[in-house]
Parts: sequence; structure tokens; C-alpha cells
Amino acid sequence: MRQVHLNNLSRQELHARDHADPWLVFKIMGEFVEGFEALRQIGPAISIFGSARTPSGHPWYVMAERTAEQVARRGYAVITGGGPGLMEAVNKGARQGGGLSVGLNIELPMEQEGNRFQDVELHFRYFFVRKVMFARYALGYVILPGGFGTLDEFFEALTLIQTRKMENFPMVLMGEAYWSGMLEWIRDSMLRHGTIAPGDLDLFTVTDDPVEAAGLIQRALEEGSQIRPEWRQSVHRARKRAAQIHAAARIARRRRRGRKQP
Repeated sequence: MRQVHLNNLSRQELHARDHADPWLVFKIMGEFVEGFEALRQIGPAISIFGSARTPSGHPWYVMAERTAEQVARRGYAVITGGGPGLMEAVNKGARQGGGLSVGLNIELPMEQEGNRFQDVELHFRYFFVRKVMFARYALGYVILPGGFGTLDEFFEALTLIQTRKMENFPMVLMGEAYWSGMLEWIRDSMLRHGTIAPGDLDLFTVTDDPVEAAGLIQRALEEGSQIRPEWRQSVHRARKRAAQIHAAARIARRRRRGRKQP
């Protein structure tokens, strides 16, 4: 029933294209305003992308959960697409790490259903508005195995950084075996034919280790804050939040030990 409703909405907008286009501006503007208002207070954050189709228990799911937990423990909020699969794993891991778990959901005729691990839950109708939110409120990206949507986010960020439309922030690809074919093609075809520069391959790092991924992002931001004043405050806030998270965890452990004693 929901799929029929969404399809009908899409058809209505298409049929109204000739005479109602100017009114779409207000719908789009409304989504921007809602997103800006909800996300401007979340503090320093990392956007993490990945497949909606990966089941729980899969090695990628475990990797996503642990990566988000490591990022959260370092004081960063975590932003996902809010859906199932690896997005669910990331939101779950962020909560386990004591961090703020944010989901930017999108209305789709299939697949997208919000997961239950979101502390801040937003819903978007327009992909391009949602993509602005991922980039505007993040200090870094983690790209887990995923499909066209994940690739879209990855390559758009690379394009914006390459063309200096967006600040160069840390990006980590996770899943070396999954991405190896694409990376080989980038080197053997794009680089060899000169459609990208050798330095473009330095815009991201590849790893399978959640601790390494979170550490790479943290080090990049801390080192970058020395020359980028706009990052300095965010890094300071992340350190302060991390200290609070670790203090709360220590208190919780002491209470658990106290309950166990006879």
C-alpha cells in the first residue's frame, strides 16, 4: 500500500511539472530548513554509508557495528541513511559506543524502513537535500560495502573535494576485498588514461580494521585542525564528548561490579 502511495505521489509531481515547478521550491526549501534546524546542534559527526541489504550476523554487519562504536567512543556523532542492513549496524554501534546516532531516512517504494537505533530521525523526500545533510554536518566519511547509493555518495564526495567545492576531509573505504576490483580499475584505467591525477588516489584510505578506521579519521582531523581553525573547535568538542562517554562507561562498570558483590 505504501509503495502505491509513493508511486502516486511521484506521478502527481511529474504530471504537474509544466505549471507547478515553482511551487516545488517551497517543498525543497522546507526539507532544507528542517534538516538544518535538526542537525546544527549534533556536534562533530562522521557520515557512514553502506548497503541496506546486508543481514545481521554478516561479517560486514559486524564490521560496521564495531566501526561506528569506535567512532562514537572518540566523541563523534554518527550519521547514516537510517535504514536496515549496514545502516542499522552503524546506528546500533554508535549507541553502544555512547555516541549520538542519527538517521537521514529517504522515502522509497522498497527497501527503506527506518531502524530502531536512531536517536535523531529525519525523513526526506528528495535525495539531493539528504545528500547535502550528509556532507554539511560531517567531518569525515566511512564507506562500507554497498550498492549504487553508496557509490554515489563516495564519488560525489571525491568530486567535490577534487574540484575544491568542499573541504578535503578524511574518507575511509572499508572492505578491501569488496572494493579491490573497483580500485584496480581506477588505477589501471582512469589513472593510466589520465582522467584522474595520481594525487586523487590519496583522497581516501582502505582498511578492514574498525579501530584503524576510527583512528585514521581522528588523526586526520586533529592534524588538520592545526591549519584549519574551523576544525579546531569540532575536535575540541569531540575530545570533551569522548571524555564524558568514557567517564559514564567507567561509572556503569563500577555499578555492575557493585551489584555482583554479595
